[in-house]
Order: sequence, then C-alpha cells, then structure tokens
Amino acid sequence: MTSRNEYDAVVVGAGHNGLTAAAYLARAGLSVLVLERLPHVGGAAISTEPFAGTSARLSRYSYLVSLMPDRIVADLGLDLRLESRTTASYTPVLRDGKPGGLLVERAEGEETRKSFEELTGSPQDYRSWRDFYNDLGALARAVAPTLLEPLPRTPDIRAQVPRHIWDDVVERPIGEVIERRFADDTVRGIVATDALIGTFASLHDPTLVQNRCFLYHLIGNGTGEWRVPVGGMGAVTDALHRAATKAGAEIVTGAGVSAIRPGATAEDGAEVVWHDGQDERAVRARHVLANVAPWVLHILLGEPEDAEAKPEGAQLKINLLLDRLPRLRSGVDPAVAFAGTLHLAEDYSTLEAAYVAAASGKLPDPLPGEVYCHTLTDPSILGKGAPEGRHTLTYFGLHTPARLFADDPEATKAEAVRRALASLDAHLVDPIEDCLARDADGNPCIEAKIPQDIEADVAMPGGHIFHGDLDWPWVTKRTRLETPAERWGVQTEIESVLLCGSGARRGGAVSGIAGHNAAQAVLESR
Repeated sequence: MTSRNEYDAVVVGAGHNGLTAAAYLARAGLSVLVLERLPHVGGAAISTEPFAGTSARLSRYSYLVSLMPDRIVADLGLDLRLESRTTASYTPVLRDGKPGGLLVERAEGEETRKSFEELTGSPQDYRSWRDFYNDLGALARAVAPTLLEPLPRTPDIRAQVPRHIWDDVVERPIGEVIERRFADDTVRGIVATDALIGTFASLHDPTLVQNRCFLYHLIGNGTGEWRVPVGGMGAVTDALHRAATKAGAEIVTGAGVSAIRPGATAEDGAEVVWHDGQDERAVRARHVLANVAPWVLHILLGEPEDAEAKPEGAQLKINLLLDRLPRLRSGVDPAVAFAGTLHLAEDYSTLEAAYVAAASGKLPDPLPGEVYCHTLTDPSILGKGAPEGRHTLTYFGLHTPARLFADDPEATKAEAVRRALASLDAHLVDPIEDCLARDADGNPCIEAKIPQDIEADVAMPGGHIFHGDLDWPWVTKRTRLETPAERWGVQTEIESVLLCGSGARRGGAVSGIAGHNAAQAVLESR
C-alpha cells in the first residue's frame, strides 16, 4: 500500500538507476514512490544464490562497476566498496601448437612489457599500446566530469581532445585505428573487445555504434578501470536501497506498472496504473521517471508494440561455481590469469569472423568471450564455511544475438555453452567440467542466460543490456536544449515523463548516471 494518492515523483522500476533517482529526489524533500514489478529491488544489479546447498552469492547479470561516478557514492553516502583487480587482463594463446599468453598487469610494469615482446616478437605493439591508451586518457578526462552535468555540446568536448584521437574514436570506425596502430592479431582483439561488450556490430560498422560502446568502457571516473563490488553486485543495490528509504522514498515491490497516462498539460503530471497481485491501483504524480527501456515506455504510454524498433541483445552469460581453479597450459599462475579479464577466442580476426557468422544466422565457432573470477578479489561472496579453493567464474560471450536462439532456445543455448566452455578448455590442463562444484542435488554448478532469459527475467526488451544502442555523451551544436529534461538528456515526448534508466542519453552499465540526471532535471524544473 502507498501512503498517499499523489506524489511529487513516481519512479517506475527499482533498478539501480531508479533507486539513485529516488534517493536524490527524496533527499531534496520531494515525495517519492518507487514501483517495482519484481518481488525485489535491483533489476539486473543483484546477487543471487543460484546453486542449491551452496552459500555463494553470484552477480547473476551485471558483474563489474566502472562508470559509477565517485561523486554519486559520496553524495548519497553509500556504504560501498569497489576493489581493484590485481590483474587487468590475461589472454591465453596457442601459436604453432605452443601455449603462451599475454599478461597486462594492474598497473602495467616490466612483466607486461616482457609479455608483449614475447608474444609479438617486437617492442612495437607495446609502445603502440601505451601511446594509444595515453591518448584515450585525454578523451576520458574530458568526458568523465561532464556525465553528471547538463549535456555538453560537441565543440566543448572536441576542443579538449587531441585532433587525431577525436578523429580515430569519434569520426571513423574504431577498426581503422586498431588496424593502423597495432600489428598483432591478439593485441588488436584485446583492444577491440571494449567496443563489443553488449553491442552486436562489426568493428567497421559505419553507424559507429561500436565506437560509442568503446568510449563508455573507457571513461569511468576518467580512468575506465572496472572494479569489483565487495559483496557482489547486490551490494550496490543494497546501498542505494538504504539511501533511498533513509531519505524517505516509498518503495513498493510486486507492483507491475501497466500504464502511464499523461494529463492534458505538463502541470497535470501523469497517472501511473499498476497491479499489486490482487487489485489494480493508480496514483498521480507531477513527474514520472521511467527506469524502463524506451521501447517498453512507449507501450506503457499506450502505443502499440513496434517489433521493428525492438532492441536486440547479443550476449551469453554463464555463471559457474568451482571447487578449484583450473591450471593453464601456458603455465601461468591461475591466481594471476583469472584475477582480471581472461580473453578467449578474441583475436581481432576471430571477432570479425564471429560477427559475420552471427549476422548470417550461425552460432560462431569458436565463440569469443571473456571470463572473470570475482572471488580472487572478493572472497566474501562465497559465504561462511566455503571449502578451501572454491571460486566463482563468470563468462560473458560476444556475438550471440537473440535471433540465433529464436527457433530452439534451449538446444541452441546448450550448444552455445558447449562452445564457450570449449574455448576455455582449449587453454586448460584441467577441463573446466572437472573443476565444477556440485549443488545439493549433485548437479554441476553452472547456469546460463541468453538474451531471451534476460528479457524474461528483468524485462530488458530483446535482452539488450543497454536498453538499446548507446548514444554519444554529448550533443551537436544544433540540438535543442531548452527544457531541463533536454539539458540533462532524459526527455521523452511527454514533458512530465522522463527517462531515468539505461535508455537515457548517458545510460548504460551500472552507473547511476541516468538516475542522477533525471533527478536533476526534476529539481531544475521546480
């Protein structure tokens, strides 16, 4: 039940962005109601115990944090720890039948330099690597401070960035600069993967959707570092939930919103209709903040479903619980190799071939993806009394669009999982199956999520983790920025309805940015 019939703001969806918006608005003294369809808050930013008889709490969907600004953590007084990983990445390779690998340390040192030279046979690609990421740092430092401010215009950002890096990242397909600046196929692929996490595209796509994805993976807090939330992704949600309720926001779960009905004028606000499991209920609000995908919002506003405009996700997520980490054929210490991002079948040529295969309707083989072991950074998620040596692994696969699973989801998912694990086994002494823990029923501890599962579980249309293609975090000189919602990049066609989720102008990933910006637009309009 709600305490009143009218609120200053109603937030539809209690994902991390919805909770962020609610916390900011309630702290400013507004009456705020948050309505969540699921029986719990958090959306995709949750921790779950998926395996019966084990206490391991896995970050089931989203899994790392980079874009969340430190300012949001400080503003809301979040009790949240984000830990750096000791390894940035490790990429096992087989060349002429000989196992090896490329190690990138956190922070890069002599071992990284040696690893590059041993793999490539030359110091050139390591010099190019350092120069390229130094150049990208200028772009990240220019963009990051603007993410919690009204939208900047293109000239304002471009003036702060060297012309060559602007042209390479913003004007031309990212594949061109990767091919020009790097010679080694594996090094090229490691650079390229940041353009493809959650984005189905060729590295030469003329729309530059891959470039925008690349940028968002590199600008978090001006460094682009991806960190592990201590306690799992659910710790992020829990901290935001506490901040919102402490500030006075009301949060109702099990409340599936079915309609948003705008009033005749902006001053009339909108009516939000939901069902609590027994009865239909409605409440009015001066502002409605939609923490749902724009495609879903159109339906809630009474428009017909547009199948052509529906986003399409393209990832395979596999969660595993292991009794021990497997040994690698290259001989590298597993505690080093798995501590960061472990790249699998992600050579540049393999990535492009996988895209071509998937675009033609075929499941890629080999299947590119990457693996993360959060427990090497945060063992607390294993729970008390976990057996010695136990670890979690997360696999995130690329170029597996929802269309590939449409005809036979379960059989195709099983084959995708087989190919994903095969790409890992190719580099292991111990097959991953031999390392899997067993649940209380004796089943191997492994679960997989395809785009169709993500849509069913957390209502992301098409299973698209960004709610749709990402936009540049700035606008052109001619873009209209007359209303607060336009200035903050959260506007819809309805003045009283704002986007506050990943589909907002600077949404995407676990950041809270869209929630913050929607809240600022509301406060500016009062």
